Amino acid sequence: MDKMTLGEIVAAVDGSFGYPSDADVLSISTDTRKITEDSVFLALKGDNFDGHDFAAKAMEQGALAVITERPVEGAKCIIVDSTAKALLDLGHYYRMKFDIPLVGITGSVGKTTTKDMIACVVSGRYKTLKTAGNHNNEIGVPQTLFGLDSSYEAAVIEMGMNHAGEMSRLSTCSAPNCCVITNIGVSHIENLGSQENILRAKLEILDGASPDAPLILNGDDKLLASAELRGREVIYYSLKDKDCAVFASDVRAEEGAVSFDINYEGKKYPAVVNALGEHNVRNALAAFTVGVRLGIDPEACAEALADYKPEGLRQNIKVRNGITMIVDCYNAAPDSMRAAFNVLSQVRVGEGGRRFCVLADMLELGKNSKTYHKQVGKYIKADMLLCYGENSAFYIEGAVKKGFDESCCRHFDDKQELAAFLKSQLREGDAVLFKGSRGMKLEEVIESLE
Repeated sequence: MDKMTLGEIVAAVDGSFGYPSDADVLSISTDTRKITEDSVFLALKGDNFDGHDFAAKAMEQGALAVITERPVEGAKCIIVDSTAKALLDLGHYYRMKFDIPLVGITGSVGKTTTKDMIACVVSGRYKTLKTAGNHNNEIGVPQTLFGLDSSYEAAVIEMGMNHAGEMSRLSTCSAPNCCVITNIGVSHIENLGSQENILRAKLEILDGASPDAPLILNGDDKLLASAELRGREVIYYSLKDKDCAVFASDVRAEEGAVSFDINYEGKKYPAVVNALGEHNVRNALAAFTVGVRLGIDPEACAEALADYKPEGLRQNIKVRNGITMIVDCYNAAPDSMRAAFNVLSQVRVGEGGRRFCVLADMLELGKNSKTYHKQVGKYIKADMLLCYGENSAFYIEGAVKKGFDESCCRHFDDKQELAAFLKSQLREGDAVLFKGSRGMKLEEVIESLE
């Protein structure tokens, strides 16, 4: 972070401060464990905590001041109406110090993977800051922006939301000059009511965008393809639609990777992504489109995609004792479920090897959750289906209705029992997909197998 003065911060958050304000600030923190000298502590409030309780401690640890909603004894307070709003306002003020390309990404699924692929492409030309993990909310976005300094030449910022208005605030904070929407699914539909409302909420990414910021959209998504966006430059990418500005051809799965040609302005650019699944081709096309729109050579954009590597619980493929494990336990929604099944079908198994689906509930799907689980079940292609969670039984119902062998299905109420059964079944040459919402903690099954 480049330095700001206390006076700048007071003005940026529209606060009141009764102390000298010419000191230089080198960091903004919402966590007293990360307080350093020359820092300002911002006291956020949550359902189970109140940062005001730690304001005095922050001062003891070296903070120059604290941003609060009320006076706190023992602390030099910059008093504001809302510390949550102050964090976003300060993030916006600081971001506007940097005249750099800033790419904003949102969508129902695939945001983080697309963000990482875009960062691979953009960093080939510019020193690029990107959102760490999925710190994509009203705390994570401004904190990411505070990571900018004068050495950075670009930024790639992921934005998530689950209520109307959130995306507008994130966009206003980060002021993107290039926007990407990956798709419109049903994640958080319990809060927003319909996919049409989700589309409207995602399009709030334009609220803080510069007037000339292009909007890069997945042309294979029906809602995005039909969205009315007058007065905005819109660039579509597609897996197959040759009418889109960027499209893929000759897609072929290889050992742990997918190769394809990117078609752009009448030319083909060979590309490889170290991840399986057609959805990752779309994610790569989004990254390529961003790159060329930012003036990066198309060939360089395509080549940079090979630098992408899945990490953590996001479609991480690993082989243990001759068994291929697809670990994809970070989130789950109908679209990402079907994408994961596509990956499982592309993974090679040994002679006599079988494919296992280990699935947990998809959360935050609202009143139609059972229906969505049944629909997902119809797409399952595997030799054995193992399920954990209350709604996961509907995967089995949907799968059996579509012709899946019911004798190859098992439902478990206990993860340890699931792990024990799976351990008794797996053998060298098999492949197993682990997929479920983060709250289901399906990774505990994997840990039990180790």
